[in-house]
Amino acid sequence: MEQIPVSLWTLVAGVLVTAISIWIGQHHSLLPVQASLQAPMVDGFFNIMFTIAIALFLVVEGTILIFLVKYRRRRGDNTDGVRVEGNVPLEIFWTAIPSVIVLCLGIYSVDVFNRMGGLDPAGHPHGTAHVAHVSGSAMAATLDNPAESKTASTIGIGSSSTNQDKAADLTVDVKGMQYAWIFNYPDSGITSGELHVPIGADVQLNLSAQDVIHSFWVPNFRLKQDAIPGIATQLRFVATKPGTYPVVCAELCGGYHGSMRSQVIVHTPEDYDSWLTENQVAQKQDLHQAIAINPANLSTSEFLAPQAHDMGVSAATLESLVKSH
Repeated sequence: MEQIPVSLWTLVAGVLVTAISIWIGQHHSLLPVQASLQAPMVDGFFNIMFTIAIALFLVVEGTILIFLVKYRRRRGDNTDGVRVEGNVPLEIFWTAIPSVIVLCLGIYSVDVFNRMGGLDPAGHPHGTAHVAHVSGSAMAATLDNPAESKTASTIGIGSSSTNQDKAADLTVDVKGMQYAWIFNYPDSGITSGELHVPIGADVQLNLSAQDVIHSFWVPNFRLKQDAIPGIATQLRFVATKPGTYPVVCAELCGGYHGSMRSQVIVHTPEDYDSWLTENQVAQKQDLHQAIAINPANLSTSEFLAPQAHDMGVSAATLESLVKSH
């Protein structure tokens, strides 16, 4: 029986490794659901890195297993192995291939970074549909045809003038403190312990920190930005999927760092308008009640209760935060 050439085995193994790594790299479930316009770009880069990692894992581990079987010590054979002085072509090969991979990944990562805005926070991609006061017919058009909106946004992602100079549809001031996130809507005067945004709106977050460095991270948006005391930072995104998504502090900020969590709630335009109206009415009522009551006659918990309700935290939590600062 004629022996199969090594080159043919190598070709078959290469095809199998390529097919398996591409399939796993494109069909894994390691990442949470995409919920922003920026998420597909990050996921595309991750999938390529994961595909390459799977291929390298199969090649390295497969080679180890083949060597364990083929070059194992036979029973009764106590002789030394063949002395090998090195293989210059092989060393060049396994040095050049990783170098090319790292170089290509570096160029690709810079491209993704620039398309997401780069060092200019106003450069993050966003749709061409404007939202008058974060509602109206333009947003409805975006929802009716999200594919068209996404395509138009993607085309404008590299622009250094149109997108970067465009004002955000919604601006929210975000303050990080040990151990909570506070969201203030300057246009409506609403303060909340949760981030509420409408789908399709170009949202800009102005981040700040009251005490130590925090990191604002929304895994479903694939976005993360540090909040630094005394230094203003920004984050810009477009939410594309209604739902409730976790907000996590990704910077070790103290003993209760793990509990510094909130959530971002992505509404339809109608639901967002309803939330906006309800909270504006509620906060006006709280203000009128506060004026009618003499604060000198209230305990600390009673005095902080309305503010705690608006922020979405308990009065005891807010009281502890006030005392700690």
